[in-house]
Amino acid sequence: MNKILEADAANELMRLARQIAKHDKLYHAQDNPEITDQEYDALVRRNRELEEAFPHLIRPDSPSQKVGHEVAASPLAKVTHEQRMMSLDNAFNREEVEEWTHRIRRFLSLNADDPVAITAEDKIDGLSCSLRYENGALVRAATRGDGQVGEDVTPNVRHIADIPQQLPEDVPEVFEVRGEVYMSKADFAAINAAQEEAGGKLFANPRNAAAGSLRQKDASVTAKRPLKFWAYGWGAASHVPCETQNEMMRMLESWGFPLSPFLTVTGDVDAMIAHYDKIGRQRPDLGYDIDGVVYKVDRLDYQQRLGFVAKAPRWALAHKFPAERAETTLEAIDIQVGRTGKLTPVGRLAPVLVGGVTVTNVTLHNRDEIERLGVRPGDRIVIQRAGDVIPQVVKNLTRDTARDPYLFPDKCPECDSEAVAEEGEVDVRCTGGLICPAQRTQRLEHFVSRKALDIDGFGSKTIAQFFALGWLESPADIFRLDTRREDILALEGWQDKSVDNLLAAVDSKRAPDAARLLFGLGIRHVGEVTARDLMKSLGDVAEIKTAAEKFAEYRAANPQGAEEKASPFKARMDQAAKDIFGVTDQFGVTVAHSLADFFHEPHNVKVWDGLLEQVSPPRYEVETLDSPVAGKTVVFTGKLETMSRDEAKAQAERLGAKASGSVSAKTDLLVAGPGAGSKLKKAQELGIETTDEAGWAKIVEEAG
Repeated sequence: MNKILEADAANELMRLARQIAKHDKLYHAQDNPEITDQEYDALVRRNRELEEAFPHLIRPDSPSQKVGHEVAASPLAKVTHEQRMMSLDNAFNREEVEEWTHRIRRFLSLNADDPVAITAEDKIDGLSCSLRYENGALVRAATRGDGQVGEDVTPNVRHIADIPQQLPEDVPEVFEVRGEVYMSKADFAAINAAQEEAGGKLFANPRNAAAGSLRQKDASVTAKRPLKFWAYGWGAASHVPCETQNEMMRMLESWGFPLSPFLTVTGDVDAMIAHYDKIGRQRPDLGYDIDGVVYKVDRLDYQQRLGFVAKAPRWALAHKFPAERAETTLEAIDIQVGRTGKLTPVGRLAPVLVGGVTVTNVTLHNRDEIERLGVRPGDRIVIQRAGDVIPQVVKNLTRDTARDPYLFPDKCPECDSEAVAEEGEVDVRCTGGLICPAQRTQRLEHFVSRKALDIDGFGSKTIAQFFALGWLESPADIFRLDTRREDILALEGWQDKSVDNLLAAVDSKRAPDAARLLFGLGIRHVGEVTARDLMKSLGDVAEIKTAAEKFAEYRAANPQGAEEKASPFKARMDQAAKDIFGVTDQFGVTVAHSLADFFHEPHNVKVWDGLLEQVSPPRYEVETLDSPVAGKTVVFTGKLETMSRDEAKAQAERLGAKASGSVSAKTDLLVAGPGAGSKLKKAQELGIETTDEAGWAKIVEEAG
């Protein structure tokens, strides 16, 4: 691991704990993952690396201390597992598998030539379930949940044909069989086809379909879903009648439980990897999804001696597969325009099956990625698919074949405005702004949002409806809706009161706060703070356009000289931006360029002028109080518990202070909440005054 400061490690561990907890909840509790297994594994691995380097920083909420996720609010009853359902540690290559076997030998004090048998089986991608049998009868079934508490799904699993309701007479008095509930690829395709025909919600993948089907309040719904089960182990038991993992698994098979067809016993790492490779080769043709191979120490007395770490057994390991790959033809490159104007190239592919899914599109990210790969329509490429996300190109097999290079557009394909990449950025963006149809509705949503003009009753559904009818082309049209009262009233779902309320909300914003108005236009790099800084300096909102045009003139008349180095040129442009816009501190040339580019486009000027015909923002005045922090720079860090960060910054401005986002020698005061890390340490190193949230509240109270 590269050297990292302890404070930075603490901050990163905090962020990782929050990220992983979020994705655990999405996966285990909501069956709706947002990231791939490989992306999740990367987060967990980074957390483990940091904890190994800084063991004293391990957090109480660390993902290394938890299994799965606590059971979400659910109509299903909660069940406490008699024996905790553990997770598994992961390996991603041969070296990590070898290290695991070495750790086992060291822990058991075995010699290098002492045999250690290992079972190996494919790791199915399903939903873990524990089946409790008493005197041979199935009495309870529960999901894993957080490992300690799961959900009672007993009525549901009684409809799964693979699960015996009654075991043979000679089984132990109490025995919990553990395994995976899953759905085959063919059944998944069929159920999604039926959902689509019925106009229902489609499942993202077989695992989600299985989880959603099992966790139904109404067991009759589960009965209609083609769920399957196979056993991988056991939990609480009054007696385990075998001495090895493999013998016990074969006994479960004799009791009527399906097992992995790949379950075998191996003798060394070479045999383990050979079996892993064999399963990997057959993976695309399997009728179910798998994401790796699970190794377990075969001898049960060894398992008992090895025991567990925080959330996983020492005697088991999951060897994960890399993302699946396939070869196909790149037939075309289309350009999609996003909300912020970013031009994203998307490759259209000859359909190819990857990981059980037919793939027709691939993301190419940006202009630089196309140049790096050298891809052009007609190329043969290798793609990889990780989980259920749009795949990526791994390799261009025909980049050396003579063919014209792909020319990235310099015009927006939606509105024909200029498309440019700002200095230091790889993304190319449309400068059309509010006149670009790809951006317009989402820009309008931003314009009426809470932090902008905050117009009540103007949600995304209303904007989309009015836009489709041709009533909204620009923000100014919002203020012209009073001429369409009868038209709105004629629409389904609108009544006199709701129309009047909407028009009254619009009318109440005809004299809006100038900074909110500027922020609401969604001009790149002009956020809430920058908009307020600009308006505090310029006062009159109309001066924004004047200053932007002045900067554009300066930029055109003062290009970088042939001998002038980049750093002095940027410093000169930064100073010009500050002088022209009258803003100091963090305002610089990036915002100035963005404003100049916005007003360079005639259609944006038309939108601006049309808006100012409809609204009359009063001169921007900031009422400040005489306070100990007047004229000073304040930074807030850590978690604020009694107010939001926005409220704290507003308080600082009201007290005549500047709220900054970073600590520097110019910082006068740092307000540190719980979890403060690198900023607090830097402030202490610089000798900057610090206080906590209570101290800040006292400053605000004394200022009146």
